[in-house]
Amino acid sequence: MAEKTARRTRKAPAGSGRGTTETAPARTRQTADARREALIDAAVEHFSQTGLHGTAVSAITDQVGITQPYAFSLFGTKKGLFLAAVERGFDRVEESFREAAAGAGEDSAFDAMKESYGAVLADRSLLLIQLQAYAASGDDEVRAVVRRRYAQLYDLVRELSGADREELTQFFAAGMLLNVAAALDLPEVLLNDTWLEDCLGLGDAG
Repeated sequence: MAEKTARRTRKAPAGSGRGTTETAPARTRQTADARREALIDAAVEHFSQTGLHGTAVSAITDQVGITQPYAFSLFGTKKGLFLAAVERGFDRVEESFREAAAGAGEDSAFDAMKESYGAVLADRSLLLIQLQAYAASGDDEVRAVVRRRYAQLYDLVRELSGADREELTQFFAAGMLLNVAAALDLPEVLLNDTWLEDCLGLGDAG
């Protein structure tokens, strides 16, 4: 009897016809760090589409399978989660620039960083979270974070490239033009003016 009791790990439902020695499947539990990372990844995806004020936290937590109270215990507020997503976006751009510069060497680091931005733009969520961050900067807390991270990004490019102020201004101006072109799905902006004719033609047709 003792041996049978030791083997009994979960009772079968009444009338199921199943034995009493069935073992319940083990559940895999995420670590707190893994849950936090999953929330931020999902937040980037959702906030990039609908912004700070248009995104429901429940949409993010439902995707990850985490409760809203748990999310608030990590980030405090929806704005806190949004800011974590914004920081993630800037982190990815910085990582891209660092990797490009490290692989190119000092003499060609600036050109390598320019080329690397194309890969950043290929991730549409990463691109749009930047634009949502700027759009939400009417909020004092958001503006403080975005200003700090933009300044850090500027300083990083200056440090890695050795570029002067004029070169840096052109670099970041071109980057913003690329952001707009990618957001509007107009890759021709930097290649030729066919996009202009197409857009004006669509406007006339409407």
